[in-house]
Amino acid sequence: MKNISILGSTGSIGTQALEVVSENSNVLNIVGLTTNTSIDLLEKQIDTYSPRIVCVMDGDTALVLEKRLKKRGLAVDVVTGLEGLIAVATASENDLLLTAVSGMIGLQPTLAAINAGIDIALANKETLVAGGQLVMDAAAASGVSLLPVDSEHCAIFQCLMGNKHEEIDRIIITASGGPFRGYSHKQLESVTLAQALKHPNWSMGKKITIDSATLMNKGLEVIEAKWLFNLRNNQIDVVVHPQSIVHSMVEFIDHSTIAQLGLPDMALPIQIAFFYPERVANNRPALDFSQIRELTFSEPDRIAFPCLQLAYDALEIGGTMAGVLNAANEIAVSRFLNQEISFLDIPRINRQVMEQHQVIVHPNLDDVLAADAWAREISNAYN
Repeated sequence: MKNISILGSTGSIGTQALEVVSENSNVLNIVGLTTNTSIDLLEKQIDTYSPRIVCVMDGDTALVLEKRLKKRGLAVDVVTGLEGLIAVATASENDLLLTAVSGMIGLQPTLAAINAGIDIALANKETLVAGGQLVMDAAAASGVSLLPVDSEHCAIFQCLMGNKHEEIDRIIITASGGPFRGYSHKQLESVTLAQALKHPNWSMGKKITIDSATLMNKGLEVIEAKWLFNLRNNQIDVVVHPQSIVHSMVEFIDHSTIAQLGLPDMALPIQIAFFYPERVANNRPALDFSQIRELTFSEPDRIAFPCLQLAYDALEIGGTMAGVLNAANEIAVSRFLNQEISFLDIPRINRQVMEQHQVIVHPNLDDVLAADAWAREISNAYN
């Protein structure tokens, strides 16, 4: 039996991960679950999976859940805040932690779990974007596995199985192009929130859906890939592939390219992380190649979608810059979701914050957290 805790169990990745647990309940067991404020869904998850500990980030909401559970006679530890997330992440029973929360909040509990010797299934880009060197150094020191759950990074992970790192020429990350693929900069001036939230292929949370629309999601994946696969910056390319069938590719030094294909379904990357190094059968639909009419690829438009180039710039600058870009983007996307700013204000704010940042080249955790806080504050000040 493998014991698993999930940070962000009520989100898109978390709920799909629990479906995988349900399909394999004879070998997978839930220890801990967390949510921000969605306690109705969390309570249903408690009934189904019987975790020992749960975290509700909001303290007042945590008290409401705790009273409900006590009234029903359920013995579940209810914790709250960042300390609560860390408590779930480092629960002594954990064999594996799935970090599926959105945003920078995932960094500290993930680091804590690594330092406790717990393997990580990582579905939180920001952990490596902001703290890549810290996380990879900690993982190496603790000897834990860091298993990617993003579909693109899981694809690369699979393509590299049985191959030597020094034989990699480059990796090619695919992007759907989002809802605005083919739009010009002029056309993007008038797009709406409703349009931006209509992803053509994937069902995801609001923040990551907007990041897909701006191509920032792909930029964050570029930064994440550098750390996960120990690559040079010039070894990471992006192509637009609107069918979302090829999830990513690896080109080797002999110019042979291996691709991983599948239907757009996050259950497979989750399952691979949960069972690695084994593969297990499932009842998910398979690709029917006789029905695939075309697989197309094109260069991303970095002029109309400058967030991708900003991510490459942050990667080249190094130090705290990637974390600053991530923090600025989180605030800008939140403001766009609240309809305070326009779609094109997102890259504008990101660029302005980057231009003002004084980079710390070799940051420690306190430096990373301070840069993150600074970027959030200044991002809220831009109109």
